[in-house]
Amino acid sequence: MADVEDGDEPGAPHSHPGSAGSKAGAPDKMFSLKKWNAVAMWSWDVECDTCAICRVQVMVVWGECNHSFHNCCMSLWVKQNNRCPLCQQDWVVQRIGK
Repeated sequence: MADVEDGDEPGAPHSHPGSAGSKAGAPDKMFSLKKWNAVAMWSWDVECDTCAICRVQVMVVWGECNHSFHNCCMSLWVKQNNRCPLCQQDWVVQRIGK
């Protein structure tokens, strides 16, 4: 990791050690951090696999487009629109499971 000192301008040119613009005894930075984007992943970690409303086991349905939804939600959706809510392809069930 590079040390970033206060007062340095982001994007300002820096000289490398041994170059003409280098200060004697002061280490030069190889790069400066301009922006940081954190990325995280998560998953459900629950022991209960039943719906809190209807107390029915939560089942997931996958379409041929590989999008997945709760079976009860998708069964209501296809009554009005027989297309995947995400990609709008015709909805064809690929598999149903947990």
